[in-house]
Amino acid sequence: MKSPHARGTLIAAAFAGAIRVTLGVLWLHEGTLKYRAHFGAADILLVANSAKSNSRVPGYFKSFSDATLAEWPHFFGFAMPLLETSLGVVLVLGVFSLPASFMSAFTLLMYWSADQLITEYPIMAVLSTVVIAWPLLASHFSATTVAERVVGRKRPNAMVFREPVRRWL
Repeated sequence: MKSPHARGTLIAAAFAGAIRVTLGVLWLHEGTLKYRAHFGAADILLVANSAKSNSRVPGYFKSFSDATLAEWPHFFGFAMPLLETSLGVVLVLGVFSLPASFMSAFTLLMYWSADQLITEYPIMAVLSTVVIAWPLLASHFSATTVAERVVGRKRPNAMVFREPVRRWL
């Protein structure tokens, strides 16, 4: 029979893993929505142009928008749905969960800076923060853990993924 501490850790890992998967599903939704809507250069130019005249958009984003978004709209029109979908896949699988969660939080901050506010973004920010705070718990039930177990069975004395590297996988 498992100790109460082990059961508590297992429950916490299941909860954190569910949060990671939920965040991934939300990113998948965002990315596939953009693909279905044929998101592209025109949408990026709309963001870049609206940033110029919007008083709620901070100066650093206006500068980024003028120098980067407006100059590379086709790239960003392609890259943003790809980024969102990739974040979703990676988070659902539980591979590179910590870097994906940092990228999730950074992407959301950029969207907020552009005054692109939708209901899911604050929820996604909280979910990203949970995965960032407890990356090992969030990846307890993941493809990375499965890979560790497979390698560990084949080579019992092998160093699989040890701290601090493991938290980044």
